[in-house]
Amino acid sequence: MAELDGTWNVYRTGGWLPPLVGVHKRISGASGSTRIGPISGMPFDVVGRELRYRSPFRAFVDVLTPRGDGSYDGRATVNGREFGRFRLSRR
Repeated sequence: MAELDGTWNVYRTGGWLPPLVGVHKRISGASGSTRIGPISGMPFDVVGRELRYRSPFRAFVDVLTPRGDGSYDGRATVNGREFGRFRLSRR
């Protein structure tokens, strides 16, 4: 989904997520990764507005909802159950 292409800052907004200082997502076409600072992190596939993490993190899926201002609200899920919320904004 081209609207998600780019680098995004990640901000925790609730739930069981740890502080997300220095966390960002890089998305290009049908794939991307969640990174901490310059460290390459967890790769995922983009399916619609879902970020589906690859093995060994396959149980994790981030579900995104557009906010209308170019940013997204996200729900972090594991096995379909929400455990945290976050916001993505362009870097």
